[in-house]
Amino acid sequence: MLSPFSALWCFLPPSKPEEREVGESQGALHAMGDPLRLVPVPRMLFLDAAELLGQQEGCRAGTLQRRHPAACWLCCWCCQLPVPQEAAVGESILSPPPGKPSTDHSLLHPTGNAQAQVWPHSPAMLLLPLLLEATLLRLASGSHHPFYNGFYYNHVMNDKGNGQEKDVYFNGARLVVETPKDPIYSSNGANVTLPCHYHYEPYQEAKRKIRIKWSKLRDDYTKEQDVLVAIGKTHMAFGDFKGRAHLHQASQREASLVISDVHLQDEGKYRCEVIDGLEDESDVVDLQLQGIVFPYQPPRGQYSLNYHEAERVCQEQGAILATFNQLFQAWSEGLDWCNAGWLADGTVQYPIRLPRKPCGGLHLAPGIRSYGPRHRHLHRFDAFCFSSALRGEVFYLDHPAGMTLEEAKQSCQDAGAEIARVGHLYSAWKFLGLDRCDAGWLADGSVRYPIAKPRPNCGPAEPGVRSFGFPSKGRFGVFCYKER
Repeated sequence: MLSPFSALWCFLPPSKPEEREVGESQGALHAMGDPLRLVPVPRMLFLDAAELLGQQEGCRAGTLQRRHPAACWLCCWCCQLPVPQEAAVGESILSPPPGKPSTDHSLLHPTGNAQAQVWPHSPAMLLLPLLLEATLLRLASGSHHPFYNGFYYNHVMNDKGNGQEKDVYFNGARLVVETPKDPIYSSNGANVTLPCHYHYEPYQEAKRKIRIKWSKLRDDYTKEQDVLVAIGKTHMAFGDFKGRAHLHQASQREASLVISDVHLQDEGKYRCEVIDGLEDESDVVDLQLQGIVFPYQPPRGQYSLNYHEAERVCQEQGAILATFNQLFQAWSEGLDWCNAGWLADGTVQYPIRLPRKPCGGLHLAPGIRSYGPRHRHLHRFDAFCFSSALRGEVFYLDHPAGMTLEEAKQSCQDAGAEIARVGHLYSAWKFLGLDRCDAGWLADGSVRYPIAKPRPNCGPAEPGVRSFGFPSKGRFGVFCYKER
């Protein structure tokens, strides 16, 4: 749809009429004339731009003036063609009132062609000069805002941060940004630095302050989450990174990002982008958290979670939905699970170390079996959750007669702690070597126990977290969790 404020530009004709051309690529009637003599024509009057741009003789042929007489008049006036008689008389918005037509030559076509008679009191003819003047005034008074590139630089465009534009130039040197090629490892609750440095080839000193932007990428690079932008000592962090992200600039060419109190959701790829005037270079850092993937089924049983419920139950257990990379790492470390579960990207997969008939068949090699993307509302599976290192400790409480679930929760509170979640127990087993051959309650109503050193009467021959499911009755000990 054509905007009522957009303008169709054309040049006044040159001295040689045969040099006139129609420039369709510019979407405007174009004559190769004096570029200083531009005439704006409101495009809202040209209801059929294709005809207008097709041939300048459209007005003469009578096809345009019958459909859009105002457009025809402006077309002819702009290109200094004689206004067809049909454009000045007839049943149209240019039709004269009853009576004798005016012969006032001040209202004739700009060429002075006496054949192009128009009616001085026609509403359209009174409106056209106003429209032309309004378009010119709007173009002349249009405000020019600072360049905005989506990086929140519009209010810190220069060193003074007052939004005034500065001259930019190419300095003849190539800007190079470098980050580590190997992943940076961290854990939940820790502080981590993502290194990033830049320099110029050939070497030179920076002439002005550099703009730096950090963003978090999806695995497929299709979307970015703003983390931090900075110019000089002025910086701004966004979203969940507010108060946790800042720059580390120990050297002159450093743009490293520091993230404090690392969250489980912080794992992923980060782009370090350096902008020097019109030059813009970037590189990517991969942040990986040391953690553990565990399969999870809720009390109501197998394959009962849609994607959004799987997200929620993982969070309730002190974890998040695992990514494919996290599941692959867990598989490489020995995870074998024959139930399909949701991953963070909306796919459903499961890891198999020992091929067997119920788990894809004997003929398939070990690996990650995939159902591909599933409907996030309709389809139901289990969940693969990811938990990292703990900020506290997990300990076991017992009672000679055992405890119900409610008694177990109260016992942990009396000890200044809370009943442990499934993610807490897996993390304590993985990173702290928790080993207890006594079953205990957890926050979700399940009963489990961790074995780091397999032995008789403590389950299978390999290490792991054993589960008794969700007993409705029974008395057990309890695993509690306490923050440091």
